[in-house]
Amino acid sequence: MFGSTVLEVAIGLAFCYGTLALVVTTLQEALAASFRLRASMLHDAIKLMLGDPRFDGMARALYAHPLVNPRAGAIDPGARLPARLRPSYIEPANFALALVDAIRGGHGSLEADIAAVPDPQLRRTLQTLYQQAGGDLQRFQAALAGWFETAMERLSGVYKRRQLLISFLVSLLLTILFNIDSIHLFQTLWQHPAMAAHITTVPDGLDADVMAQLWVLPIGWQVFPPVLDADFALQASGWLVTASTTLFGAPFWFDILQRAINLRGTGAKPAPLNVEQAMAMAPAPASIPAAARAGDGVTVVVAPVQS
Repeated sequence: MFGSTVLEVAIGLAFCYGTLALVVTTLQEALAASFRLRASMLHDAIKLMLGDPRFDGMARALYAHPLVNPRAGAIDPGARLPARLRPSYIEPANFALALVDAIRGGHGSLEADIAAVPDPQLRRTLQTLYQQAGGDLQRFQAALAGWFETAMERLSGVYKRRQLLISFLVSLLLTILFNIDSIHLFQTLWQHPAMAAHITTVPDGLDADVMAQLWVLPIGWQVFPPVLDADFALQASGWLVTASTTLFGAPFWFDILQRAINLRGTGAKPAPLNVEQAMAMAPAPASIPAAARAGDGVTVVVAPVQS
């Protein structure tokens, strides 16, 4: 029974965390697409690389090149570049070709054009790469592509760290909104492992069946607003634990869920409950007695009094 209880608790927790992480990932991708976060970060990084913070020099000439921006013909030379016209990805080889084309200014040779670049840091970088290429145009373009790839690797690290912060904040908001308290969830599943018996497969996406299975678990508000006492502090700790689990990602939790389901398949599992039975067995967080929260399994027997 102990092994079965541990498996059911692991299945219930992994299913809840994996589903929440899947919801957070979906919302995060929607936010990134709506606000064009990738395109904005790429735009800022290229302005920094080319020493053009005002976007009126080399960076603007690069973005106006068709190899970098297929919609370059819609860019007004004197206006601010709209966010919808900023590409989210630039091929390194195309970046190198477009940059060489933007550098050329009719000074007679590419080396002279590089020497005429106004920004000193960019000029020194280009001169170093050109000297390492030995004056060969193809090798110089390959060096520019490698320089761009290195910068994009650093940008990817910054983007991932920013997305982790956004993921945690979105997860914390959803956790509070739906009261997904990990401590209460663990205690209830440990006392009633049959509540997780309905979880038999790993979901491959968000649909009505997945959400219906999720709501069978002991989540949601029973009493609102909460009372600000010691139990609320414990509840807030449970929110933080739940929000932190989404940082591992949905594939991590669904892999644990699959392994736990496979282990449960080798033995007997508790009888599944319907939604009404499961919700009836899940008391509100504020109404759980201290003995029940501790999980000590105390049974009270009342004996008749003999006269």
